[in-house]
Amino acid sequence: MRIDIITVLPELLKSPFEASILKRAIEKGLVEVHMHNLRDYTDLSYNQVDDYQFGGGAGMVLMIEPIDKCISSLKAERDYDEIIYMTPDGVTLNQKIANSLSLVGNIIILCGHYKGVDQRVRDAYITKEISVGDYVLSGGELAAAILCDSIIRLIPGVLSNETSALTDTFQDNLLAPPVYTRPSEYKGLKVPDVLLSGNFPKIEEWRENKAYERTKTLRPDLLNE
Repeated sequence: MRIDIITVLPELLKSPFEASILKRAIEKGLVEVHMHNLRDYTDLSYNQVDDYQFGGGAGMVLMIEPIDKCISSLKAERDYDEIIYMTPDGVTLNQKIANSLSLVGNIIILCGHYKGVDQRVRDAYITKEISVGDYVLSGGELAAAILCDSIIRLIPGVLSNETSALTDTFQDNLLAPPVYTRPSEYKGLKVPDVLLSGNFPKIEEWRENKAYERTKTLRPDLLNE
């Protein structure tokens, strides 16, 4: 997989890809992540990429021309499966979307900033608009990092134990059951006996029941889905 991220703040995006699972995925050659500074695609003075919005109103808007130049430059080199715009009014990211995107080859992610991007960018280039929640961030960079993390960890070979991703919360519309590790007792707090029994069918049954109970209590909406 190759992910190209278009941003006005590439320095804000570097650290998530320089540690832990994402770093190992890149080092293994399982994914390429490239940052593109939008200011490199403008001919205006002071590397300007934003302007006032027509009709008046507070907040600056990212202009269409530098975005067009950047996307066109990337598309001239390869085909892209999705061109994604990170925006608060997009479809809320969920596990189903992450699963689907983990199967594609090449993705462009456009990070919004200021008041957003010229609507013509969204109309002409964007194939999918994604939000990470019903709140507003200063820019789309952190949201893009979240999206990348949710996708990359699902690529075969990224996690040392691939079945781990398949048992994550939301994979089957259930929250994950409680988990425990050593010691089996700590200051009077005990691990449930069934988990120490070695009876794996019973353990799986316990986990399924607990997953259902937690989902029913905390996220009943998932059961309706």
